[in-house]
Amino acid sequence: MQLQTVRPNIVQAIRAYRVEDLMQAAQDAGQHFLYANLTDAQSKQDVLEGIAQAFLFPAHFGKNLDALHDCMTDLVHKSGSQPGFVVVLEQLPDNVRFDREAREQLLDVFREAADYWGDRKVAFRCFYSFR
Repeated sequence: MQLQTVRPNIVQAIRAYRVEDLMQAAQDAGQHFLYANLTDAQSKQDVLEGIAQAFLFPAHFGKNLDALHDCMTDLVHKSGSQPGFVVVLEQLPDNVRFDREAREQLLDVFREAADYWGDRKVAFRCFYSFR
C-alpha cells in the first residue's frame, strides 16, 4: 500500500485497509504510526485512557477531549519538525456508555488535528473502526 493513494489530511473508516499495511506504509514513508486497540474500552474515559497509554502521552494528560487535542497538535508541534502521521483507532466501542455522539466528538478532535497539521503541510491520516 502506498500512502499517496490516500488523501493526506483525513479521518476515515479503516474499511479495506489492514493495520499491518498502514503500519508498513507509514514506515516506508518515514511517518509516525500511532496505534490504539480499544477492544477493552467501554466508556469515553476508557477510550481516552487507552489512547493516552498507546500513544505514550505524558503522565499529566488530563483525559478529556481538550487535552487530547493539545497532545495531538501543540505538544507534538512544539517538539520539532514532523514527517507525518498515520493514526489507527481500532475497535472503538459502540454502546450506551460510548454512543454515537461521544464517538463523533472524539473523531472531531482527530479531524481538527488533521486540519491543524494540514495547515502546516504535514500529512495526518486517521483510520478508525467500531466493534
